[in-house]
Amino acid sequence: METKKYSSYAQIENDLAILKLEKEIEYQKLVLSFQKVKEGFTPQGIVSNFLGSYKSIISNSYMDIIKMGLPYLIQWILKKKRDD
Repeated sequence: METKKYSSYAQIENDLAILKLEKEIEYQKLVLSFQKVKEGFTPQGIVSNFLGSYKSIISNSYMDIIKMGLPYLIQWILKKKRDD
């Protein structure tokens, strides 16, 4: 890295302000990443991560499951009505 030459204190102060803001941004990114990891280890986070990975499989077979289960549901409802 090449050494930067400054001609005034204003340039130095400007670069220091920029570096301070960049440092704060990186710190906030680190805090946010830590919070996301922490949330990932909660029971709700574990379940949502698990379901998220199988979301495409579940969404594709969702209609198939409904089509298979609907006749059984209708029979169960009709049987309940007959018994009452």
